Formats: sequence, C-alpha cells, structure tokens
Amino acid sequence: MAQGVIIKSLSGFYTVSTGDTYVTCQARGRFRHDGLSPLVGDRVEVSTDAQGRGRINAVLARRNRFIRPAVANVDQIVMFASGVNPVTDPFLIDRVAAIAELSACEPVLCINKCDLDPAARLFEIYTGAGFRVVRTSAETGAGLDDLRAAIRGRVSAFTGNSGVGKSSILNRLAPELALPTGEVSEKLGRGRHTTRHVELYALGDETYVADTPGFASFEVDLIEPIGCEELQTAFREFRPYIGKCRFTDCAHLREPGCAVLAALEAGRIAPERHASYARLYEIAKSIPEWEKKKL
Repeated sequence: MAQGVIIKSLSGFYTVSTGDTYVTCQARGRFRHDGLSPLVGDRVEVSTDAQGRGRINAVLARRNRFIRPAVANVDQIVMFASGVNPVTDPFLIDRVAAIAELSACEPVLCINKCDLDPAARLFEIYTGAGFRVVRTSAETGAGLDDLRAAIRGRVSAFTGNSGVGKSSILNRLAPELALPTGEVSEKLGRGRHTTRHVELYALGDETYVADTPGFASFEVDLIEPIGCEELQTAFREFRPYIGKCRFTDCAHLREPGCAVLAALEAGRIAPERHASYARLYEIAKSIPEWEKKKL
C-alpha cells in the first residue's frame, strides 16, 4: 500500500500523487459511513487493483482542514490583495488571517498590481502587524522572486477577492499551467471567478500551491466557530496586551483601562485592524450556545 497526497478532487474521483506517479482513486465506501470526506491536501494510503483502479483506504492525521474551500494540511494562506481595480477591503484580509492564525497556518499577504498602485496603506498596516508582505506585479514580473521564496517548500493556499490576479501570478510562477484568467468589471470593480475547484499545483522544490475561489469561499460561519475569547489571540498585535487590561473579561472594544485600546490610541495597532476585530467580535457573539460547546 502506497502513501500519497490528494492533489485534485472532482466528481467523486481523487488524483493522488505518490511522488513518482499519479493515481486516480475513489474513496472506500466506509468513509461515507464514518462521515469523513477526503480533501485536497490530505495524506492518504492508496492501493490499486489488477485493472489499475485506485482506492483510498485511509486518510492520515490532518494538521488542519477547511470546509470551504475544501482543503487540508495547509502550511500558509497567501492572501492576495490590490490597491486598484479592485481595491481590497482590509476586513477581507483580516477575516482570512484570523482563520489562518487559529488553524496552525501562517498568513502571508501578497499585494499584486504594484505597477499600478503600491497600496502603501495596506503595506503599512500588515508589516506593522508583523505579517510577511510581498509586492508583485503579474504584468511586469516584479516581486515574483520574493513570492517564490515565501512559498518554497510549503503547501500554500492562494486566495483573494476576484480580480486581484491569483491565477495570473500562478501562470507567471508556472507558465505550463496556462490557467484561465478573468477580466475585472469596470462597473462592479471585481473580476469573474475563474477557479472552479480546488487543486494543488506542484511547483518543484516540495512546493505546492492550492488555487482556490475568492474570499467569499473562506466563510467565517463554515469553519470551526471562533469564540470571543479565542478571537483576541487571532490578532497577533493584540497578544502583548492580553491579560494586562483592568478587567479580566475585557472585550477590547470600549472598556476603561483596556491595554489593547491604549495601544490603539498610541498607534501601535492599526485602526483598520481593530475595526475588523470589532466586526468579527460581533459575529463571534452571535454563535449559538450549542456551537460554543465545540470550542
């Protein structure tokens, strides 16, 4: 029995890379009985019959998993953004970053279209928060070496609002992929989705990239629920101040003696990041009690 990684899932068939070959597999029927669905990125045990048909017999322990997009064992999420056509709202970045921080993933920000707009404020916000930030241009090739260095030897999920150039950058990194790209609507300020399913692309040097649909697919309510207390740790620049507030149950919103709010006033926390935290806190408060018991 061989071990491999699922690199593609489509219509109940899984493409598994075993290192030296690719095997098209179906999952054993008992997975449905156990409520387990193999995901792209899963490390699995496979076998083949006399006719060469593959079967997934076991899914090995996962580091993490996401429901939408359906992907597992991701080392980092590379969040694509741009300062022009479309302009990325920091909240879209922050909700994905929070998911990454709480899922044993490293969030990385890639600001694309830097030939048109360097997105200085986005760069300032996220370098200040301690993120790895790279600037690229799919048009000119600027910054591609920095991006290659950021993803080398890791499994990365590329995501971002439609039109920021994820597929264009992947085509630059691996021209043989020839992925379809979409034009940005001038009227709507966003692009058409060109990624229809999740697939891991091998870029060499043990580097894999999952090209996923846009930010809309990282739905906050489709991951393990984030509790209010847990949410504060998802904002890395809050962590030095947690436990130093006047009140032990401080929500870091309006409370007197809040160390996080003091850091915000002092300019050590970007107001955009705190605004995103406040919005996510309201979402966390709305989690039903029966869901909170999972936390």
